[in-house]
Amino acid sequence: MTAGSASSETATPITPPEPGVALRGNRSFRAYWADEAVTLAGTSVHGIALPVVAVLELDASPSQVSLLAAAETVPAFVLALPAGVAGDRCPKKRIMIGTDLAAAAVVAVVPVCWAAEVQSVPVLYAVAPLLGALTVLHQAASIAIVPEIVDRSHMHPANARIAGAFSLADMTGTYGGTLVVGLVGAVRAPWGNAASYLISAWCASRIRPSSRVRQQAAVRPGGVVVAIREGVGYVMRDPIQRPLVLSLAGHAYADGIVTTYVAYTLLTRLDSGSTGLGLVMGVTAAGGLAGAVLATRLVDRYGPARVMLAGFLAYALCGVPLLVARPGPVWLGVIALAGAVRTAAAVAAGTTQRSLRQQLCPPELRSRAQQTSVWLVTGVRPAAALSAGGIAAGVSVHAALLVGTALYLVPAGLLWSSPVRRLPAMPTPAPTPAHAPAKDDVHVR
Repeated sequence: MTAGSASSETATPITPPEPGVALRGNRSFRAYWADEAVTLAGTSVHGIALPVVAVLELDASPSQVSLLAAAETVPAFVLALPAGVAGDRCPKKRIMIGTDLAAAAVVAVVPVCWAAEVQSVPVLYAVAPLLGALTVLHQAASIAIVPEIVDRSHMHPANARIAGAFSLADMTGTYGGTLVVGLVGAVRAPWGNAASYLISAWCASRIRPSSRVRQQAAVRPGGVVVAIREGVGYVMRDPIQRPLVLSLAGHAYADGIVTTYVAYTLLTRLDSGSTGLGLVMGVTAAGGLAGAVLATRLVDRYGPARVMLAGFLAYALCGVPLLVARPGPVWLGVIALAGAVRTAAAVAAGTTQRSLRQQLCPPELRSRAQQTSVWLVTGVRPAAALSAGGIAAGVSVHAALLVGTALYLVPAGLLWSSPVRRLPAMPTPAPTPAHAPAKDDVHVR
């Protein structure tokens, strides 16, 4: 069974744009990549500065800090589905520019209020959810716009490069943010974040989406609830989209249980200290770059089904060292290496499933389909943390890690029992009739 036939039951066939230039010659993709990279760099500074301002400058209590953290994450769940509707109904490029400009103004509130001597924890309570909401809207558009600027034949390499940017930001962002905060102070650091959003908006303005794809993505009129129901219904009925999304949600639940106590286990049972913890986290994040580099080659050689199944299985197996480790530098090295392999497997599998979903989804549903996945993943994470706490309280922390590691196998089982495991290769564009490309179309020979 091919990818196209598997999805044909529910997906409207897409007339793909004509074969495009390589990614290195695609100016729109370069502008998009720069937009995302600059945003990530600025966000890393904000992620360090905001809690430092709260704790060290405003003497926030532990409960206030926890509320601040919750205020940053709640919009991802509450607004995920409406953001998908906005991404499908409004020009994605305009959403990206608008959210970047608005985010620059929001983060500038912190240093402005400090200069006016009116800074307080309630101000941070307002900034955190506003920035979280803008991030949700931005990501809903930025993920769904990729098929409008990249030819289908280059979709997977494009997503691999995007994942590489995220992995690099994850590896260096915390250290870079710490350096900036140390040099200019936590109160002034948000100015750098505001500048990054302005640069990001400029980069987004240089993106030229394909006019043909935009014309295909005409959305039927109707209320927001109806539009949300249409997007969720499409994902849950489609024989390819449904197992892909449910496997991601299952993986997020298992990972939420394990990650709740990874740092705790390293610092307590394994006596890693802060240096050992930093080493493990840094090496683990570096594996994402390897996964991004190898993802396309692995899919070309083994096919998308095998890469995704192997990725989920490798992720589960690489969690075993944490369960059996003993204190000492050798075991810390083993855990770090296993973490790097696990992250590489996750990135390879993740870029593959995203590329599949983008290529098989009708243009008018891309943003809503993507945000359905985001909504499910963000929704299970709080439940996973509560489950981890319940298991730890009732049995032990080690039992929670054991349960989470075992649950890593569930997503592989979901894919194995679905039509996804019969996908021999990534979808290929069907021949299209000759026609003159639009002036702003990047897909030219």
